[in-house]
Amino acid sequence: MTDGLDDVYGGSLALLTDLYQLTMAAGYWKAGLAEREAVFHLTFRRPPFGGGYAIAAGIAPALAYLNRFRFTADDVTYLATLRDPAGKPLFEAGFLEYLRELKFTCTVDAVPEGALVFAHEPILRVRGPILQAQLVETPLLTLINFQTLIATKAARLTHIAKGPVLEFGLRRAQGIDGGIGASRAAYIGGCVATSNVLAGKLLGIPVRGTHAHSWVMFHGDELAAFRAYADALPGNCTFLVDTYDTLDGVKNAITVGKELRARGHEFTGIRLDSGDLAHLSQQARALLDAGGFPNAKIVASNDLDEHLIQDIQDQGACIDVWGVGTKLVTAFDQPALGGVYKLGAARDAHGVWQEAIKLSEQPIKISNPGILQVRRLRQGNEYVGDVIYDSEHGCDPACVLHDIEDPVKKPVQLAHDHAEDLLTTVIDRGRAMPIPDLEAARARAARDLAMLSVRTKRFLNPQPYPVGLDAHVHRRKQQLIEEARARHA
Repeated sequence: MTDGLDDVYGGSLALLTDLYQLTMAAGYWKAGLAEREAVFHLTFRRPPFGGGYAIAAGIAPALAYLNRFRFTADDVTYLATLRDPAGKPLFEAGFLEYLRELKFTCTVDAVPEGALVFAHEPILRVRGPILQAQLVETPLLTLINFQTLIATKAARLTHIAKGPVLEFGLRRAQGIDGGIGASRAAYIGGCVATSNVLAGKLLGIPVRGTHAHSWVMFHGDELAAFRAYADALPGNCTFLVDTYDTLDGVKNAITVGKELRARGHEFTGIRLDSGDLAHLSQQARALLDAGGFPNAKIVASNDLDEHLIQDIQDQGACIDVWGVGTKLVTAFDQPALGGVYKLGAARDAHGVWQEAIKLSEQPIKISNPGILQVRRLRQGNEYVGDVIYDSEHGCDPACVLHDIEDPVKKPVQLAHDHAEDLLTTVIDRGRAMPIPDLEAARARAARDLAMLSVRTKRFLNPQPYPVGLDAHVHRRKQQLIEEARARHA
């Protein structure tokens, strides 16, 4: 199945970046450092929505982007038109020629798409010439931040909903790519289908939908509208019943349902899109059952999110399917993940790795040094913690976790009977490798969520999932912090 990039955009996306990435690249080139090897990690600092986890998504599109990363003649021609504040060419001709000939030769390691990820853990690691690794920062964050956010929202929705969740958000999405990306990520997170037909074509996601209020309004008479729709699509009849009066709409749906049944068809159900969904669903269920349609489904929509769904269910709602739009595809209550892309290490002039660190007055913003890998620990069928270690030094078999934000906190050792390294090579020195398909990502998300403690999945005050540094990374981080502060004292 296509990744969607070629189909939607067609041309080069090398300029999908911030200008400062290119100005830094020009600086590396001018200083003769463009080919110096470096390692960057893409992480986030807090799980979204006040929750305890995130679902990694957007990785396959990110890899597709990297596999086709090239500066075209048109790209270079455009860059040649840019001027500095003095009115002179911003970039030297030699640098532009370098870009024209540039081929992506980095090695990229990533967690499996759909995997559970937690704060401070590398979702993706880029290792190679610093100029190249720097240039791809912005597009990688663009592609992974948003889809990880939406996949996580979908996982929260599908965790709490008693019944399948449909993604209905295209009309409220942030543009074409926002709509397609949201449909893709929502499917990874657990939604069973989308209303977005282009996403269905490009990505193979099941599509669902029947009719809108305008269909009923056009006909002027609800019963006539339902009959006309049933004549046109007798096998796809879920009637939207709240254009005028919801319970009258249910009765009209039952009338047309009986007519469909007499013609050898069965209507699938009704959709509620306004009002007291819990109460109306109970009344609608009673009417449908009494009318001879106990298998007709009740679909609910209307600015739903996971908290409202939980509240409606707690009231005893008789809702079988949930249609969620705006608050899913826009990540309504948290519009950005806040992912970051930080340098972990670079080789010096002698080829020796030198770990790098970014300091901050906020411990959460201090980066972790090294060439990092994540080892996930499992006890039986439950994940119990993750340890971040330097792959050049290996992981201590004891897997002792040192707190990332509180270095004086006592380290912990977690009992486990299985361990898995999450980052695996997905691009080998620029050579494209097979990209797992969307169904594999969806299956991984379902598997991982099933192995996560219910305490961590709860919405209110989730139990933090243990993530820590191994002894070597912890010691090296504290050493680098002391050295950096001493230099700037």
